[in-house]
Amino acid sequence: MAPDPAAGAAEPAHLTAVLRGAGVLGAGDSVREVAVESDRLTTLSRILRLRLAYDAPAVGAPATMILKTAHPDRIGGGWNAGPHEVAFYERVAGAVTPPTTPRCFEAQSDEASGAWHLLLEDLSGTHVIATAWPLPPTTEDCARIVAARARFHAALWDHPEFGRGIGAWFDQEGYVQRFADVLARFLDRFGPLVPAERRELYERLLAAPPRMFERQRSRRHLTILHGDAHVWNCFLPRDGGEDLRLFDWDSWRMGVGASDLAYMMAIHWYPDRRALLEAALLDRYHEALLAHGVRGYDRAMLAEDYRRCVLWQATTPVWQAVNGIPPVIWWNNLERVMLAVEDLGCRDLLTA
Repeated sequence: MAPDPAAGAAEPAHLTAVLRGAGVLGAGDSVREVAVESDRLTTLSRILRLRLAYDAPAVGAPATMILKTAHPDRIGGGWNAGPHEVAFYERVAGAVTPPTTPRCFEAQSDEASGAWHLLLEDLSGTHVIATAWPLPPTTEDCARIVAARARFHAALWDHPEFGRGIGAWFDQEGYVQRFADVLARFLDRFGPLVPAERRELYERLLAAPPRMFERQRSRRHLTILHGDAHVWNCFLPRDGGEDLRLFDWDSWRMGVGASDLAYMMAIHWYPDRRALLEAALLDRYHEALLAHGVRGYDRAMLAEDYRRCVLWQATTPVWQAVNGIPPVIWWNNLERVMLAVEDLGCRDLLTA
């Protein structure tokens, strides 16, 4: 039997060293015992809630922690989402203050074995997810989530470390080739489900005119994207305050901020809900960007970016399907985003 990749990270001696290093446990204090209160699998990972007992009262030390590690079926399988999230906490999360993510006490990955883990702040006592998937939150909670994403985006807007310590510049040729390969695999498996007009849309995207890539090539008004920015990847404070925390950063990348909004709304909402909230939430996002210091990016630029990002999000369900995401997710995402592409006239963007 393969060793449990979570076992070492949950050992009392290891947690003692981690918490001492984080400055929340005194040099003379120790974790005496660790109990696993819950252990569940998500689509891509394994989440354990740990309860810690100390050898003496430890003021300020956490009573519980979250251990996030590899899904047992994905260890060493070429899926790098876990190590990618480790890199986020190592390189990006600390650049945003006040924090918009859970505190990370330790982020480790091993390239040789594919093992990885995160030891994260447990926010379950103070925060809550707005609704159970797939129900959308209230209008007010949607606005708060959008404002939180804007605050995160603004903190990293045109960061001087882009392309060096943080993120990678867009590789148009590499992206087109990768998507061509993924699309071919998708059509091999699900071709009968893809009507001719959708095949044509993907073919036109692969041959997209240069202006479809101009925002990435400009290297201006870019930020760090969540990449999986649905509303259930956000913790809202139970007291109704503004301390929202964004989590599940295994798909982060550098790009156009409106892409996260397109993912949140165009992929996950049906036309009636988008018609009700889409414009108002784009307004709220833009207002929050300005409030947090972004300059030279007007509302018309956001509208143009959003429409283009909705079109690019039509590729997302294809990637999801080929990477083993269940059909209950990717199929519904595909149908909704295609409705958004039609509603917003996104095909017109591909006219040379």
